[in-house]
Amino acid sequence: MPYFESPVDGTGLHFVDYGPAMGPVVVFVNSSYCGTEMWEFQMLPLAEEGYRCVGFDRRGHGRSDDVWGGFDLDSLADDVDGLLRHLDLRDLTLVGHSIGTAEVVRCLTRHGVERVARAALVAGMVPGAVRSADHPGGVDPAVIEAGNAAFRRDRAAFFADGAHAFFALDLPGNELSPAYVQSMIDRCHGSTARAGAALGDLGVTLNVAPELPKLDLPVLVVHGTHDTSAPLELTGRRAAQLLPDSTLKVYENAGHGLFATHAEQLTADLRKFMALG
Repeated sequence: MPYFESPVDGTGLHFVDYGPAMGPVVVFVNSSYCGTEMWEFQMLPLAEEGYRCVGFDRRGHGRSDDVWGGFDLDSLADDVDGLLRHLDLRDLTLVGHSIGTAEVVRCLTRHGVERVARAALVAGMVPGAVRSADHPGGVDPAVIEAGNAAFRRDRAAFFADGAHAFFALDLPGNELSPAYVQSMIDRCHGSTARAGAALGDLGVTLNVAPELPKLDLPVLVVHGTHDTSAPLELTGRRAAQLLPDSTLKVYENAGHGLFATHAEQLTADLRKFMALG
């Protein structure tokens, strides 16, 4: 299986590389707990259409090494940049989901946009949902900390109990088979307890609002109206307002897991966004 070494500390990070080597490049950055399999409804169709679709398992996730350190945002962003440099990818579209959008933003502000032509923030946690000096209307940090405590206490229950809201299954248009939902719950256990807890801690202080106005490239922001993990008004809409060149797509009734419930719509929007040049 293909691996590259993290530029941070040599951690072995597993990656996938689908589609033709000379096709337009799309690089996917995953949500917490998930590996590259979460993007199957985007990567496979796009690869079949001629796009080169690349993704990797974050440290402590999927088939990448189980490590203790390197879960600060700078190190995680350096891992993303390390993949781009390892494969010498250029003129690419960088797509992140959830906490992965923070890694996308930090990668771009830390390493520049020389290799990246455009970015997409899907159900993003950015700029940060938690209350801060420049975001007084945010969520009380204690609420996030309580969720993190529940994760540490019983992460199996945390994943199982949270799946319904994650996909907003009570709302029309979000029909997924019980088998698929269960498979995603099972896949979340592919991340280590250490990795999950560390990313949860990162969410308590996440604030990249000052970085968004510095992004000098087109950014597609995709968000659901019923995202309980990253409420639209606190994250997606606010990100779109802070970005100098953004397009906001709001999916009615979609939750955080819109990559599955609204798979065809998301793939079509990514395809259209990349075709704009």
